Amino acid sequence: MQTQKTLENQQSMGQISGSLSFNSALAKEDEEMSNSALSTFKAKEEEIEKRKMEVKERVQAQLGRIEQETRRLATIREELESLSDPMKKEVSVVRKKIDAVNKELKPLGQTCQKREREYKEALEAFNEKNKEKVQMITRLMELVSESERLRLKKLEELSKNIETIHIA
Repeated sequence: MQTQKTLENQQSMGQISGSLSFNSALAKEDEEMSNSALSTFKAKEEEIEKRKMEVKERVQAQLGRIEQETRRLATIREELESLSDPMKKEVSVVRKKIDAVNKELKPLGQTCQKREREYKEALEAFNEKNKEKVQMITRLMELVSESERLRLKKLEELSKNIETIHIA
């Protein structure tokens, strides 16, 4: 029985030492994977930093060129402003006269439009009244014709009455 216990103890120790060696191997694998992931992460971080610096250098270079171009454009603008136009004074006088005429034209144009509107309204009123007059003349002629017809009819009746009185 004692030997059986010893045997069992040895077996369980073997299992323990076997599982310890297995756990140790797993821990090494985990550590290697962690180290690999960490080194990959560090490499990517370094790559990002490197690209970031490259972009920063390009931006600085562009800013330098922009500053140079700005100075160059300022110089060109100064040269343009320094050029004097020999006709500048005359051009200015003519422009002022044009502006003055434009100011005079505006109210004249408005007056013209107003009078055109008034003319159209007066013409329309005239045409309406003329049309009304024509209708009245037509009605008058109808009434005169009707009156003459009735008077002639009455005259004929009176004439017949006189003839009947004369005959009787």
